Amino acid sequence: MADADDVRRVALSLPHVVEIESDGFDFRVGDKGFVWSYPERSPGKRRVIRTDIAVLFVGDEAEKQALLLGEPDLFFTTPAYDGWPLVMLRLEAVDTERLDELVIDAWCMRAPADMVGDLAREQ
Repeated sequence: MADADDVRRVALSLPHVVEIESDGFDFRVGDKGFVWSYPERSPGKRRVIRTDIAVLFVGDEAEKQALLLGEPDLFFTTPAYDGWPLVMLRLEAVDTERLDELVIDAWCMRAPADMVGDLAREQ
């Protein structure tokens, strides 16, 4: 079971990551978001920042659909995210090893190519 502290741990272990001030967590690389807290919106209600759910950049619609269909216990989406290469991850349902993999993959898709190469050489 993972939580917001685990997201923060892995995100901040990656090169050139900046944490944006928020009510939850919000991480960027090269001015591009790759993982952040889910801003839940309900009609007629104030937005709630959910730190038990991470929004992850996944690259493209095919990857998004593969995750949603292949692991519905971990991933979901909402109509507000239609057309965006993003999925929501239930942190309580994922182990920290898988979380590390997902956050690193999201970082790799958003980071400039030279930064990704630097990370590959470090590992």
